[in-house]
Amino acid sequence: MNNIMFMGTPEISATCLARLLEDGHGITAVITREDKPRGRGNVMTKTPVKALAEQHGIPVYTPKTLRDEAFSAILAKHNPEIIVVVAYGKILPPGVIEYPKYGCINLHVSLLPKYRGAAPMQRAIMEGESETGVTVMHMAEGLDTGDIISVEKFPIFPEDDFEVIHDRSAEVGGRLLSDTIEMIANGEAERIPQDDSLASYAKKVEKEDCKVDFTLSAQKLDCIIRGVTPIPGAFAYHNGKMLKINKARPVEGKGMPGEVIDLSDKGEGYVTVACGEGALRITALIPEGKGKMTAGDFVRGRKISLGDLLE
Repeated sequence: MNNIMFMGTPEISATCLARLLEDGHGITAVITREDKPRGRGNVMTKTPVKALAEQHGIPVYTPKTLRDEAFSAILAKHNPEIIVVVAYGKILPPGVIEYPKYGCINLHVSLLPKYRGAAPMQRAIMEGESETGVTVMHMAEGLDTGDIISVEKFPIFPEDDFEVIHDRSAEVGGRLLSDTIEMIANGEAERIPQDDSLASYAKKVEKEDCKVDFTLSAQKLDCIIRGVTPIPGAFAYHNGKMLKINKARPVEGKGMPGEVIDLSDKGEGYVTVACGEGALRITALIPEGKGKMTAGDFVRGRKISLGDLLE
């Protein structure tokens, strides 16, 4: 298809846009969010999608709203056959959804109707799912409720964290989007209504979701930690100071929940903490005010002892 308007903002959007360009789809315009100050110097920074589009000489727009005459003029100027949306972050009004010949399609990073909403990748890991995937759907006014066009599943392995699933979703999603656009152009695309009775909502991950509750089982905590790693990051408190947990795995062990029951400073080392059921063996962490380090370095620095409590 040669007249596509693309809407997106973060890195996953840029990966998908790159795949569409690589496969020869014609991107007539890109809609993304405004530049924002980032980093310690508050440097105005383009979204990954804007940076990529400018490299390819594609017109870029950063409208504050999609509901005014200014955006209507952008639509009229480019007259897209289809609008492709990947993590744009704004709700599309009915007039935009209905404008293109082939409508608006959206890449959602879950197996719809499961995990509609803001944090489908994180919530799938946190809930201990063994598989996830990506769905391309026609957009509707409801939240991720549109008819499904195509789906691709892939496994969540026991060691996979949010970063791994994010990157895998971007790679699979870009390919599926490209193939789906071809199906739509050739009149081969299906429309499968979602079964709302099977829907679940993946709410945004908040700070309170990331605090480690050692009264839970080690298996459950392993899922939660992987689901929020590397960002926003799981944490507990040790001697009143925050301790971010970057890497851990469930092991056998007993003790008071939060109690340090085993330590090692050999190699990468470990700190084993008792949970409500089993124990959590921590191998990488970030102490408050420090950089990421192995548990071995933390133990060698004598920052923690047997019998200490994490809470």
